[in-house]
Parts: sequence; structure tokens; C-alpha cells
Amino acid sequence: MSASKAARAFILLGECVPCVKQNASRFQIKRLELDPHLLMYFRKDNYVYAHDPGKKCKTGDIVLLEQLPEKLTKLITHKVKEIVHPLGDVTCPFTQKKVVAGRYRDHVEAVIKVYGKFDTAFDYEKAAERGWLEDKKDFSHAEIYRKYHEFEDDKQPYAV
Repeated sequence: MSASKAARAFILLGECVPCVKQNASRFQIKRLELDPHLLMYFRKDNYVYAHDPGKKCKTGDIVLLEQLPEKLTKLITHKVKEIVHPLGDVTCPFTQKKVVAGRYRDHVEAVIKVYGKFDTAFDYEKAAERGWLEDKKDFSHAEIYRKYHEFEDDKQPYAV
């Protein structure tokens, strides 16, 4: 399946990746493509640019994209409809429970009650919301740009 077929889809589910463009975000669309010789499906990644004027999508977010009636530019063919899962905050769509590494949080807490809790264990109830490390360790909100040269005293923190 070519990248143009992914761009022509009406609704897509994609993961936000770093982007240099103004008023747009870049999304990685994961698809399975059939290899006719092996009769097996292999993952193929396509990239789509979507209109995101407020830059509300951060790197790693899972987002629902909707096709625009007309292209804004040659590359921008979709718009951000909804942020389904912010990075690190996955919710089961059926039960509306929080999920950690393929398990519900309440199941993990039940196991902790049975076997005891380590002092170093992560506590989701006391954890701060995403975004509290902006400008300290999280630079996903900062404007990024292309890096064309490598220097010895390289002070380009937001370069891609």
C-alpha cells in the first residue's frame, strides 16, 4: 500500500512524531501490507501531515485524523479531530479503566495488596499530570528546527 493510499483515507489513527512545519503536525500511520510471495503481513509506516494550528498534539500522542475536504497545501491533507490517548495515559475504550503495560491499574493494585508494595514502586495516584516537566526534561512543546551542521560546542537543544 503506498503512502498516497494512506493519505486518501477518510479517518486515520496515528502517532504524533516531531515536525518542523508551522501550523501542522506529522503523524506516523502504521499499516499491514501483504507480501504476496510469503502470504504474510508486514508492518509498513506511512507519514501524513495534519492541520494543527494550536500545536495541541505532542510527540507520542495517539490521535484521530480526519480528511480535509480540500488540501491546505501539497502535504497537509488531514486535520486533527481528537487526541485519543495522550502519551503515557492509555485508557481502555470498553471499560474506561486506565491501562499499564497491558494490565488494568486496579489489577496491578490488587496484586500489590497481596504481595506487598516496594518502597521504590511507582504510585499513579500521587503522580503529576503530563506537562509538569516542561522546560526541565520534557522539550516536546518547544519549537524544533532542522540541524544542518555539527559543531564541537553544539548548543542546539531543539534540533532534529
